[in-house]
Amino acid sequence: MMAKVISGATVGLESVPIEVEVNIESRGFPKFNIVGLPDKAVEEAKERVRSALKNSGAEFPARRITVNLAPADLPKKGPAYDLPIALGILLANEQLRADISNALVLGELSLDGHLRHTPGVLPMTLLAKEEGFKKIFLPEINAKEASIVEGIEIFPVRSIKRFFEHLSKFRPIEPQPHTDFEALLSQDEDYGLDLADDNGQAQANRALEIAAAGGHNILMKGPPGAGKTLLARTIPSILPRLTADEALEVTKIYSITGNLPRNEPLIKHRPFRAPHHTTSRIGLIGGGTHPQPGEISLAHRGVLFLDEFPEFPRHVLESLRQPIEDGFVTVSRAAGTLSFPAKFIFVAAQNPCPCGFRGDPKRRCICTQNQIIRYQKRVSGPILDRIDLHVEVPAVKHEKLTDEEKTGESSKDVRNRVQEARERQQKRFVGTRLTCNAEMTAKNIKKYCKLNTEEENFLRQAVVQMNLTARAYHRILKVARTIADLTGASKIETSHLAEALQYRPQNGV
Repeated sequence: MMAKVISGATVGLESVPIEVEVNIESRGFPKFNIVGLPDKAVEEAKERVRSALKNSGAEFPARRITVNLAPADLPKKGPAYDLPIALGILLANEQLRADISNALVLGELSLDGHLRHTPGVLPMTLLAKEEGFKKIFLPEINAKEASIVEGIEIFPVRSIKRFFEHLSKFRPIEPQPHTDFEALLSQDEDYGLDLADDNGQAQANRALEIAAAGGHNILMKGPPGAGKTLLARTIPSILPRLTADEALEVTKIYSITGNLPRNEPLIKHRPFRAPHHTTSRIGLIGGGTHPQPGEISLAHRGVLFLDEFPEFPRHVLESLRQPIEDGFVTVSRAAGTLSFPAKFIFVAAQNPCPCGFRGDPKRRCICTQNQIIRYQKRVSGPILDRIDLHVEVPAVKHEKLTDEEKTGESSKDVRNRVQEARERQQKRFVGTRLTCNAEMTAKNIKKYCKLNTEEENFLRQAVVQMNLTARAYHRILKVARTIADLTGASKIETSHLAEALQYRPQNGV
């Protein structure tokens, strides 16, 4: 006898339907084969399914069983095929009679027949809806994650025995109630850190506000203990809210990689990723035998923070060039070529020299000139040229730290201005794929960053005097456009350009 169950596979950030065909032959020696380019996890499904069926009270047929995962030319990986294979065996062996042609099935089995947490449920649920399936059966622990998708019945399955009872109409499973998507996004979060706590760093706070408002990259340079890391970690508290499309995009990445919190169906706030400087190139960019998203994709629509910037291996930093510029990364391997989104605010922090005290008025630098040059050369000019805002973060004076009356603006106040600036940008970019000023190309800059004669002459002189590159010229215009948005100005003025120029290093990189 033969049975067919529909499941799904994730390819990059999308899912494709997989037909799980199970054929049981009465002739020949008992054998259990899985074909269709399965990986090790899928191959081991044979033992999980055998034990799960026996421990659930079902009969495992001592016959020749062949499982085909179609299409055969697509590599299959992960444990999500356990439940559809087990269901196919029950149907093919006529232990169960049920119509599951309008349902998509997935889930990993434990040896006692219960279902475990399975990654990639959200894109699978979206696939089921797009393909016109009316139902999806998945592990109970993943039900909240799938509940944000409307237009399809979601059935949380606790065990294969409970699934059998539902399909045989002995004890039906209640569908999972859908979660209010918009209500989840509107929930506030206590970030723990607030810009008001950063006494004495007004210039850095202003630069962070500009970076958050326009999605610009920022490099903070200063001595140890000046507050660079603290400043970077306050950025999530001033970022604008995720839109519904952005939240769904980010949640899909976290679902596929298994990073989605168990009790959270949705990534509600912009991610903040801070990988250690020992992170490998694959860990940062993504890749592997079967390409998976890296840290830059996990930071999509959020912040990627590299502390101790020059301590990262040079080849790892150089791999950031294309993603910073294009907003995506393409990973090519023998198993295939995949593209992952990587639109993030790049935040870096570094010391001015190996000891950290170069230029400090109170502490003497003990580094030689050669040591300083070698340290600074660890980060290439092309990488620095891709950073919009270069900010000096000096050591804070003691009296400013102990002054309880003097506090800066709160993150809430800054966030309100940032949100208003983003809304102006969204209105400006209606009909395009742009979401913030940092994403503008040279063509977009010509359209949205037009200058009057006075401003054009001012910027031309600055470009010559500061020896700026063409890329730096465009980045100055984008930053100036953001500064104008923060003030509510419709045109870029000389004051906006002057402030934007303050954040460029004098040598153009």
